[in-house]
Amino acid sequence: MINLVMEDVKITNTDFNIPSDVLDEIQLNIQNIIESFDIPDSNKVDVIKKINFMYTQTKQLSITDALTNLYNRRYFETSFDREFARAKRYNSPLSIAVIDIDYFKKINDTYGHSCGDYVLKEVGYLLMQNFRQTDIIFRYGGEEFVVILTETGLNEAKIPLERLRKLIEDNLFSFKQNQIDVTVSIGVASNSDVAEPLDMFDNADKALYEAKDEGRNCIRSFG
Repeated sequence: MINLVMEDVKITNTDFNIPSDVLDEIQLNIQNIIESFDIPDSNKVDVIKKINFMYTQTKQLSITDALTNLYNRRYFETSFDREFARAKRYNSPLSIAVIDIDYFKKINDTYGHSCGDYVLKEVGYLLMQNFRQTDIIFRYGGEEFVVILTETGLNEAKIPLERLRKLIEDNLFSFKQNQIDVTVSIGVASNSDVAEPLDMFDNADKALYEAKDEGRNCIRSFG
């Protein structure tokens, strides 16, 4: 008789790079293989439960940024397409904000990359504290973050974004006895008069560069 034994495994790979749909297929195939074994059903159930638990951990790693625990860029791409299509189907408002930490390279150059990581994690935490559960927050890459604000028009989106801007400006960033001034520039756009999600994102990105050109630590909107 085959006796399948699996020790509890905590998956901690911080550079996990398998697409979510591939993980789904792997998990289903493994479950089918286990069910085909000539072993007691109770043993099958135990193994499948543990595999499913490990799969859940692995899938979470595949869509999460390891440093900030926000969703990553890969998950943004699938989420934004889905939310854009949903808003179009139900004729509902949708806004997107691109957020950039001002002069982040200077922070790294002055205080070191460990300090830069601290600032990224702290800003990520403030983002999570500031928005609704229905909004979706991502670390897009480097010092850039993206927020999808569901059921929210352009003017309404500016309210929590301004609150966030002020929250970061007033926050005490302290690293190894160094007080660090941190601000963000924000560009925001809505799904009004755009046919594709990429157009909407590009509009928010253009608004972000306008905010940078106008002195940073501010919000600019497209349209």
